[in-house]
Amino acid sequence: MTVTTKFLLSGPSLPLISLAELLPSGRIECVDGLCLERDSRVFIIYLDTTGDISTDDLTAFEEVVDATALGRSSGKDVYRITVKLDDLISEAFAPERFSTSQMAPTVVTPKGWYEKKLFECGGAFDGFIDRCEDYGISVECISIEQNSASTGESSQYGLTSRQYEALTLAIHRGYFESPRQTSTKELAEEMGISQPSMSSLLRRGERQLLNSTLGSRQ
Repeated sequence: MTVTTKFLLSGPSLPLISLAELLPSGRIECVDGLCLERDSRVFIIYLDTTGDISTDDLTAFEEVVDATALGRSSGKDVYRITVKLDDLISEAFAPERFSTSQMAPTVVTPKGWYEKKLFECGGAFDGFIDRCEDYGISVECISIEQNSASTGESSQYGLTSRQYEALTLAIHRGYFESPRQTSTKELAEEMGISQPSMSSLLRRGERQLLNSTLGSRQ
């Protein structure tokens, strides 16, 4: 069961943020993202600059090693740039660690990287989030949709299978009662995962339920 996700990545090591901050539009469309190759440092970017940015301006940024103008497309200037990625970013997004496909161009803003990706299952997306957090990269889930014909409760509310399992267990064990009848540590032991992972599953599941019932917002 695949899931389509929209999320925001933020962290001090993410490239191109400083460039987005200087653009009047405050955004960069990036076709080639972080998850292509472990050592891939080539990005195709679209800038709505009306010719105000040159290749010299781009290479003036410390992280940009090389820049080549490719012309214009859809009213935007197109460049191929070579970026020196932080070692932390290269390791965090090593492609062999995830099974994912890019669904839309990445949009870089001063807030971070907005991405839309397809994961092979909800558990794969949960693993992606856990690994990002291990490397100091924050992941804010904007929306998640299960690509399945199932009409079960988990797909109805857009929960991943692991989120649904965690929330169901928490309800049955009285986690949401007042006072609580169990702890995240006990729930984690029952699911065979770490306590931080359990807390993260519950937090993301609760957020998804709120988004699905009250309306998601970017």
